[in-house]
Amino acid sequence: MNFKTKYKPDPVGFQVVPMIDILFLLLCFFLVSQVYSQWEQEIDIKLPTAQTGNIPQRLPGEIIINIMKDGSVVVNKQVVDNERLVALLGRVVKYFPGQPVLIRADNKTSYESVIKVIDLCRSVDIWSISFATTAAEEKASK
Repeated sequence: MNFKTKYKPDPVGFQVVPMIDILFLLLCFFLVSQVYSQWEQEIDIKLPTAQTGNIPQRLPGEIIINIMKDGSVVVNKQVVDNERLVALLGRVVKYFPGQPVLIRADNKTSYESVIKVIDLCRSVDIWSISFATTAAEEKASK
C-alpha cells in the first residue's frame, strides 16, 4: 500500500488582508495620539522667548500646567484653584512618583503666579519641573 500522496499543496503567498488590518490600526493609533498631543497647545497662551532654549523630548504622562495672563491655572482645559491643583498633583505623586511637570506661563503672567505654582509642586514633592518657551525670532539684517 502506498500512503504517500502525490498532491502537494501550493505554498501560501503573501497575505494582503492581515497587512491592511495592521496598517489601518496603526493609522488609527497615530491619528488619535496626534489629536491628544495637540490639545494643550490650543490654549491661548503666548509663551516667552528664549535664545538658548531647546525643544526637549516630551515625556510620557507629563503633566502640563498652563498659567494664564490673569494668574488662573488651567490643567486639562479646566480652570483649577490651588486646592484642586494640590489634590491633583498629590494623587499623581502617590501613584507615579517622580512625575515630570511642564509649566506653560503666558509672557504677561506675573512672577508671583508662577512661583505660587512652583511652590505648590514642591509642597507635594514634585521636583522635575520644566518651563515652556518659544524660540527667539532671528533679527532682520540691517
